[in-house]
Amino acid sequence: MHDPTVPSPPVQPRDRTILRLAVPALATLAIEPLYVLVDTAIVGHLGTAPLGGVALAAAVLNVAFLVFNFLAYGTTARVAFLVGAGDPRAADHVAAQGLWLSVGLGVVSAALVGGLARPAAVALGGSGEVLTNAVTYLRISAVGTPFVLVALVGHGYLRGVQDTRTPLAIAAGANLLNLVVELVLVYGLDLGVAGSAWGTVLAQVVAAAVFLGVLTRRFRLSGATLAPDRSELLWLARVGRHLFVRTAALLTTLTLATSVAARVDPPTLAGHQIALQIETFLALAVDALAIAAQTLTGAALGAGDPAEARGTGRRLVQMGLRAGAGLCVFVVATAWLLPHIFTDDPAVVSRAAAALVVVGLMQLPAAVVFVLDGVLLGASDTRFQQWSNVLALAAYLPFAVAVLVWPRLGIVGIWTGLLAWMLARLLANATRFAGGRWLNPPA
Repeated sequence: MHDPTVPSPPVQPRDRTILRLAVPALATLAIEPLYVLVDTAIVGHLGTAPLGGVALAAAVLNVAFLVFNFLAYGTTARVAFLVGAGDPRAADHVAAQGLWLSVGLGVVSAALVGGLARPAAVALGGSGEVLTNAVTYLRISAVGTPFVLVALVGHGYLRGVQDTRTPLAIAAGANLLNLVVELVLVYGLDLGVAGSAWGTVLAQVVAAAVFLGVLTRRFRLSGATLAPDRSELLWLARVGRHLFVRTAALLTTLTLATSVAARVDPPTLAGHQIALQIETFLALAVDALAIAAQTLTGAALGAGDPAEARGTGRRLVQMGLRAGAGLCVFVVATAWLLPHIFTDDPAVVSRAAAALVVVGLMQLPAAVVFVLDGVLLGASDTRFQQWSNVLALAAYLPFAVAVLVWPRLGIVGIWTGLLAWMLARLLANATRFAGGRWLNPPA
């Protein structure tokens, strides 16, 4: 028992810095999915067909936006490095290049999403009224794509300058605006799914405008040039290519697992979906530490202090392990209870509970993986991240094949494979961190 006469050990400056970055980042990560949740809740009261259409559209948009996360990751690492090197003007110049890239990619992506809305929805199984609603939602949502990408650069830049509170405020304000406008458009003006989509686009435009206002004000203060810079654009494009492959490998692994579950039987698919959503939610806690890792690693390496970068990485791993251990105990202890929040079907509950035991055990290696992802991304070690995740995908393939050949392995076989996938990522990241090559970021 703690003796109140003995003072508690002081919080170390490094820990204070990590928590100052991680806590607002965690709140931002928790808020960001609310766009889709609000759309789902509001449209859900319109009927099954509108809700099904939004579900299909959300699946397309999630992939379309996720592959552009490199705009945030790449900007964070580069900006943090230059700030650490004592060159904030160059850091602002990099952010300006990120904005140019986001606008260019956003316009192209908007054209693709809008133009391929119907084929994409059909490919996901849309038909009849569900298809009509999905196409409507996708075509309107495509308008917001450039603004979403601008916001990604804004998030990346502000993380790089160690400001995670401003993105939190912008995300909270944009989601509140989205809720109010959607209620007016959907219920007040009776615009249905179109009103929901336009409400989200308006919120995305406002968020991008606020980010642009914050960034341009900082650009004026530093005197950074806003003109396109071919060398910086090529650097961001190279990083983007590596992170695109990394993201594709991650998405392929998870999509393959869902596809295998669908081929076993419907209860297995439903149980898998419950386990996957819980795992995705749990990842937010450690992802906040990963954001702090990106920022602090980049700044330390920019300042020419590899010892600080390694020391911060080690401390973040320790904090991640504590978070992972807590999540592990919680999930394993409540695996029998959590599925009842989502379903009353006994077959689905039993499968989800079995999967959640594996999900709980996965939290310890996952915590280290996510933190070290942040460290290595902060060091711009993106080429390694690309190939390590491709190899981790290869580690999952034998388990997918085994479940397809022997369906009786069921959901435990699927999630044991995902545990092996996470352990493969752990081995790769830990080996890389233990070495020294990541301490020399590319120019």
